[in-house]
Amino acid sequence: MPWFVKIESGKVDKTIFDQYVPAHKAYVQDLIAKGHKAKTGYWAKMGGGMLLFEAASLDEAQAIIALDPLVKNSCVNYQLYEWKIIVE
Repeated sequence: MPWFVKIESGKVDKTIFDQYVPAHKAYVQDLIAKGHKAKTGYWAKMGGGMLLFEAASLDEAQAIIALDPLVKNSCVNYQLYEWKIIVE
């Protein structure tokens, strides 16, 4: 199954952003439970973060991202890429 990466940057005040972090974590746990092998985190020295996950297609990846609480609540700007792995 292809891998996808959502690279994001925050666009709201941290106090607003932090309200949606628990829902985002639960959302990622649900993706894991559904077999998407999701991982999420943030950059140590700059704002923003990344969500890495498997999906069957770009359309499915876009649908997955649309349900992310950080996206649904307009907390982040993001770009979505298919990641082509060359060495495992």
